[in-house]
Amino acid sequence: MTHSDSNRTERADRIRSRAQSLHQQVTTWRRHLHQHPELAFEEHQTAAFVAENLKQLGLSPLTGIAKTGITAEIKGKRPGPTLALRADMDALPIQEENETEYKSRNPGCMHACGHDAHTSSLLGTAAILCEMREEMAGTIRLVFQPSEEKLPGGASVMLAEGALQGVQSIVGQHVMPILDVGKIGIRSGRYMASADELYFTVKGRGGHGAQPHTVIDPVVIASHLILALQQVVSRKADPRLPSVLSIGTVQALGATNIIPEVVRMEGTFRTFDESWRAQAHGHIRSIAHGIVEGMGGTVDVDIRRGYPVLNNDPALTEQVRSDIVAFIGEENVVDLDLWMASEDFAYYTQQMPGCFYRLGTRNEARGIVHGLHTPRFDIDEAALGHSTGLMAFLALQGLEAQAV
Repeated sequence: MTHSDSNRTERADRIRSRAQSLHQQVTTWRRHLHQHPELAFEEHQTAAFVAENLKQLGLSPLTGIAKTGITAEIKGKRPGPTLALRADMDALPIQEENETEYKSRNPGCMHACGHDAHTSSLLGTAAILCEMREEMAGTIRLVFQPSEEKLPGGASVMLAEGALQGVQSIVGQHVMPILDVGKIGIRSGRYMASADELYFTVKGRGGHGAQPHTVIDPVVIASHLILALQQVVSRKADPRLPSVLSIGTVQALGATNIIPEVVRMEGTFRTFDESWRAQAHGHIRSIAHGIVEGMGGTVDVDIRRGYPVLNNDPALTEQVRSDIVAFIGEENVVDLDLWMASEDFAYYTQQMPGCFYRLGTRNEARGIVHGLHTPRFDIDEAALGHSTGLMAFLALQGLEAQAV
């Protein structure tokens, strides 16, 4: 073992020990946040809670960024690069169905994506790093971000308001209920898809269902459009490039004997290449107008650009993966596949090297198996011991690696 490896092992041991001693506190923070969820850009109580706990650590948080976002810096005793650690804070408009002592107290609002775990973990990480300033050559910028769940995405607003100015790289973690607690998932390069929202308004001429020859039936036209749009993926996309086009909502407010005037459709388009993404938008519009107008109707097409492709910087991810192995062991690291979901952390990766990894939270023996964005979602809180220490370790190792 080299001197460098010995130092890394000794540091990992110390941080693991400190993380375990903080575990109950981080769990208490997480349960408080879980009980008091707030929706995107409405995280006022959450932000106040975060800011107060940062102040108790001796930090000077900057508040009101992107409405409810917060940043704070932990400066090392020696100069060096600046590395950012990100946690998102918003909840989802879901009614919780769990019957735990810490279930949501806000009707119709729930931390169903684990952002309570991310925020509490980063507070715990901050506590560890504040105690280890003597070992830091550089600065850690803590980023508590609002509105990951809602367009335009808090990350894009944080960037626009300069919250990441001067940062050389950024690391984020996210719970993953398909990974067992104690496991960490990671992937280099393209990892999560872009996500665009599709809205179509198909207009015809309505009338009596018994006289279809006197109308321009938007229901039939919309049916043809749904099928034709599948050509974007099956006949326009390079088959080696994953793409998804799904229509999830069709609204035709007629009746058994009424053909309506209008049909409204909504869907999503997702892929892993920004150039193809732009081309696909053109194909979607062209197909929609061609099909609908060719059948005598008209169509309004509204494509709302969502989050871009999330790209984990290969060099940074290689470094992060090596440090994860040092912290939890090779047997606990899972190499992830592409995932068609999206994340606004992708905006950061467009501006600087970034690495977004996954925290295992599943425990089948305890029935903690439900997916993200579901009313039964929960985590095995043992994961909070791993999440807090791991991010602190990655931060210290990252500063040293980037200072070379």
